[in-house]
Amino acid sequence: MIATALLFGLLGSLHCVGMCGPIAFLMPVDHRNPLKKFFQILSYHSGRLLTYALIGFLFGAVGERLNLFGLQQQLSIAVGALMITAVVIPSRIFNRYNLSKPAYKLVGRIKSALGQQLKSKRKSTFFTLGLLNGLLPCGLVYMAVFGALGTGGAFHGSLYMLLFGLGTVPLMTSALYLGNFIKGKAKKQIVKVIPILVILMGFLFILRGLGLGIPYVSPSEKVAVAQVEARQSCH
Repeated sequence: MIATALLFGLLGSLHCVGMCGPIAFLMPVDHRNPLKKFFQILSYHSGRLLTYALIGFLFGAVGERLNLFGLQQQLSIAVGALMITAVVIPSRIFNRYNLSKPAYKLVGRIKSALGQQLKSKRKSTFFTLGLLNGLLPCGLVYMAVFGALGTGGAFHGSLYMLLFGLGTVPLMTSALYLGNFIKGKAKKQIVKVIPILVILMGFLFILRGLGLGIPYVSPSEKVAVAQVEARQSCH
């Protein structure tokens, strides 16, 4: 389940380039100094990955608390159902009941802070840009957060989001160096694959929750309980 996060990030990074690309392209990187530019981009990604890891930690911790009440398998099924529903539901209905609307003021402040950082030339600018960029609302990140919640542990939730973020790094970095180089049919084909991947991930979470006794994919309830107890003993 954790490994799917990396694949999700790799395939979904085209969406990231489209959504976050304009911010990345406006970053005041030093184009005259390749080494300095490399470390500036690395700093940006580090900030973004840290934000993702912290978000994963928080939602993984929520999942862990639910597991303490014996809801691990039900949580996994619910997360899988949410993933599939978010893909198949018509966008006009989703937008009508979008729960992120109350957070628009906060998003506005984040965008304002991003604008200020884009004008800044301090050493911490790129890391701060990454931190703020990771907080912007994004459908792809929402799906990854569902996955982190379904892992049922703070550490695994953090790892899930970190791997998701790492998956977005190659294409985002390429875009920073080469611009928006994926166009036309290739871009359309990749975009079509993303919803299919989300649905497959959703089914994997549902399978895991059903406890069919399939090793690694759908462990039995006894195995799932043993895993939770093992995590608790580690803490």
